[in-house]
Amino acid sequence: MRCEVNGEERQSAGTDTMLHPVASLLAYITAAVTLEPGDVLLTGTPAGVGPVVPGDEVAVHVSGIGSLANPVVGR
Repeated sequence: MRCEVNGEERQSAGTDTMLHPVASLLAYITAAVTLEPGDVLLTGTPAGVGPVVPGDEVAVHVSGIGSLANPVVGR
């Protein structure tokens, strides 16, 4: 997984660097909750977190899945 802000890489990490394996997280959560299609399991963030401001573009790339880019807008 990779995150870019305005084309500059801010974060890059694989699931192999996670504290708990994805399978363990799924087993834990599904012991208490039934996951439905469209549910999202958020697991935290790798190093590189930083501010974004209106006008920035944030793009996330997930190997084997695709990319999603969105502009940051102000309120």
